[in-house]
Amino acid sequence: MMRRVSLRVAAASLLALAAACASAGAAKPLVYCADASPEGFDPALWDTASTSNVTSQIFQGLVAFQRGGSEIVPELATTWTVSPDAKAFTFQLRRGVKFHATPYFTPTREFNVEDVLFTFRRLVDPRQPFNVAFPATFVYPQSLGLAEMIAGIDRLGDHEVRFRLHRPNVNFLSYFAGTFAAIHSAEYAARLLAEGRASAINNQPVGTGPYRFKSYRKDDVLRLQPHPEYWRGVQQTKALVYAISREPNVRVQKIARGECHVTAAIRDVDITALSGHPQIDILKIQALNISYLGFNLKKPPVDKREVREALDMAVDRDALFKVLFPRGDAMQAVSAFPPAVPGYNRRLKNEFDPARAKQLLAQAGHPDGFEIDLWALPISRPTNPNGQLMAQMIQADWARIGVKARILTYEWGEYLKRANNGEHHVYMSGWTSDIAAADEFLTPNLTCAASRGGIKFCNAEFDALVEGARAEVDVSKRLAMVERAQEIFKRERPWITMAHSSVYIPVRKDVTGFVMSPNGSVDFEGVVRP
Repeated sequence: MMRRVSLRVAAASLLALAAACASAGAAKPLVYCADASPEGFDPALWDTASTSNVTSQIFQGLVAFQRGGSEIVPELATTWTVSPDAKAFTFQLRRGVKFHATPYFTPTREFNVEDVLFTFRRLVDPRQPFNVAFPATFVYPQSLGLAEMIAGIDRLGDHEVRFRLHRPNVNFLSYFAGTFAAIHSAEYAARLLAEGRASAINNQPVGTGPYRFKSYRKDDVLRLQPHPEYWRGVQQTKALVYAISREPNVRVQKIARGECHVTAAIRDVDITALSGHPQIDILKIQALNISYLGFNLKKPPVDKREVREALDMAVDRDALFKVLFPRGDAMQAVSAFPPAVPGYNRRLKNEFDPARAKQLLAQAGHPDGFEIDLWALPISRPTNPNGQLMAQMIQADWARIGVKARILTYEWGEYLKRANNGEHHVYMSGWTSDIAAADEFLTPNLTCAASRGGIKFCNAEFDALVEGARAEVDVSKRLAMVERAQEIFKRERPWITMAHSSVYIPVRKDVTGFVMSPNGSVDFEGVVRP
């Protein structure tokens, strides 16, 4: 027996969106104050918010998360079926969808199954001709172990495709709503390949989304324009502009003066400055997020569990939160995901015990301490509003147990590249999910497939529990496995867990149609300034 999704919620959402666009008239340009430059424009290559907040306006996936929620709704697929054993996923594709026409590409056909096949075979087959011409690391798909999951991708017709898995995966459908799963034009890719310019897929994007690429100056400004043949209707906003401002206080000043109309999430300390402003609303959501300090488990001395445990125990989270989160609405993180996620293990706890930390260092062969590199996050995030200050406070905590921390930081793109190369001892990072599912936190960050990134954590027992939970249809058994996986996580300490936070986004009052996402990302479809 196959099950088919209901389209009623999606249809209502689309009608509301179309009505908003139709009523907007000739809307003004919309300026978003972004906190960092995108790393590129190929959504499969990057997994940071600074990139996905851009690519999600240009590209679309087969399915999406409902606007402002976490229900999966149709996008480039109209319907889908899932086999009873959760090993086969079949999609009916939307007809009449047109790719962007740009100065560098003019499509000759509409979206069809060939685009889906190119997109996903590129993610799982390193021998695909495009991958041979442009070898790339697909960060999120690699962390999921996507290539190992998929047994085959079948063309069932011009507008029908089936994905077959080696093992059941009850979470697999949600992967198609991720930004990494955005659909590329196979025709455009073939053109780039024939011209010997395969790498241009990352800086000259072509998608099906409401906005298309116009121009970009790194660390300055990105300009998008409405897609004139967009299948849900042309956007009324004349232009979508990303004004890139790394400094949080600069973004606050710009929105206060009306130089931008929506900004990246602001810090606790900035809320007071904007509260009461007659032209600004501050939207808030309790996001599904976490910040952490990630260890490189391949690099001494943090390759020893006792050392990682000692460094964790030495951090005075209470003192740190008073300084970094003065409003008091952030929560200290204990496990790998927030308590709102089913399967959260409430038996776990943090400990602040410098005396015990010294004992652990002695047991690990470091009675006099050691020197270590501590990387400070170079950009502000809701869960880590001031990486430099957090680093300084942790540096002082570690000094009390004899550990001398050298604080380092880099430009955001360089920071990510070096961390993935494993150059760090400890680096600051974080994660945000669209849905309250443990797998969305554990699989892309902490499994052996993900260990090729910055953490270098690989534990066979942990992996078996995570994989078993993905395949388990019995909810109680699944959650029990998730709880046991967290116990291993807490024992091995690949992270020093820091914070779960609320997300605040200021929006000018003349902006209509903006809805906050559960993960704090931005979606500008149907958003206008009349």
